[in-house]
Amino acid sequence: MKQILRITIGLTISCLIAGSIMGLVFTITAKAKKHNEHLNVQETMLALLGYTKANPAPSDLRFHSVYRYIIEDGEAKYIGYMVPVKKGATEGYELVVINLAGKFVEKLEVPISPEAAIEEGERETALKTVLRHPKTFTYADTTIIARLGDKQLAYLLPGEFPGFKTFISVMLALDPNFKILGLEIMEHEEDPGLGAEIEQEYFKNQFKGKSFEKVKRLKVIKEPLPDKYKRYLETKKWKKGMFSEQEIESIRSKYQDHDIYALTGATISSRSVTNGVKNIIKKFAYRMGKLNKVIASQHIAVTF
Repeated sequence: MKQILRITIGLTISCLIAGSIMGLVFTITAKAKKHNEHLNVQETMLALLGYTKANPAPSDLRFHSVYRYIIEDGEAKYIGYMVPVKKGATEGYELVVINLAGKFVEKLEVPISPEAAIEEGERETALKTVLRHPKTFTYADTTIIARLGDKQLAYLLPGEFPGFKTFISVMLALDPNFKILGLEIMEHEEDPGLGAEIEQEYFKNQFKGKSFEKVKRLKVIKEPLPDKYKRYLETKKWKKGMFSEQEIESIRSKYQDHDIYALTGATISSRSVTNGVKNIIKKFAYRMGKLNKVIASQHIAVTF
């Protein structure tokens, strides 16, 4: 009996120690994974803006995040934007609440720092102090606004939409007039050799430079991608003297307002990305237009 008791106690202690070690390892690896994901997103944003190790970002480049929430108060629904604002020499956040027609409702100071606001849990805790019961809120999305000195440089939009198999996650860079500066495929499960080609430069770069007016009527065409245009799109393969400035300008002007050439054997994936990008931009431009009007009319001292 004593031996059974010793074995039971020994096994219990071993399990507790093993559980503690596994919990510690999980905590450490989870933090490392989150840190690596954050670095990957930062590198992607810089690359979309044209900054690389060979062409580093200027010291006065800044990123400001705007967090969008759906707020419900009984049967009434509102949109809440957590926007970064100037607080003397520092930066804080205010929640700008507008109705579904885009009209200003109220603004509330949110007790959170920009550093803490990165974490969704921290934002939720802070918002609960200003949005009292029975109001509820649900996180919708984040917009990152790049600013170079005193000039607004770009909007960076993480987005997701259905692909041929599962969801496709992307990051879009738009200029202040909603022209596409770049597209990056962040995650997908499309078929290798077919739909997975959406991550290739010759596909992604077809979107680059498309104006907002063109994006609104953008479609996919099932025609072979011209060889010269494909070589132009694959910028990472460029060699010195491969294209003259005159050739670059000629190709750019010829295809600037062209539709998207479908990937061979993957028209559905091509159309998924094209329609997904189009919908993200159209919805964002509408929402940002409403928000900018409210910011201007209410004289909100945003940092972007």
